[in-house]
Amino acid sequence: MDQSEEQSIKEASEEVSREFTTLIDAQDLESLKQLQHLILGRLQDSNAVLSHFNEYSENCFAAVSSDFSKSTRLLKSMKSDLDYIFQKLRSMKAKISATYPDAFADSSRREVFDRRPDLEMPQ
Repeated sequence: MDQSEEQSIKEASEEVSREFTTLIDAQDLESLKQLQHLILGRLQDSNAVLSHFNEYSENCFAAVSSDFSKSTRLLKSMKSDLDYIFQKLRSMKAKISATYPDAFADSSRREVFDRRPDLEMPQ
């Protein structure tokens, strides 16, 4: 492009921009600009609050995470220990019942089903 073409494009764009400014009132543009600045300020405030909350949540999670994992391991260990104990008790009761049939009342010989929910299985 030579200089004269660039000049004519520049003049044409200036003319188009002048025509656009006549279509819209300057007061309306100024009110839109003020509203945009107001919205921008509110969004920046909201962003700051959310950033602060995210940092706070991250710190709380870091503090609680290790305790939660320790408690989870302890509960799993306790569950396996109790399962082992109940298995041994059932085995001992079966051996005693086989050796001494009159050791337990008739109601205690019935098969008792474990009605506790299995927390490891999805429902």
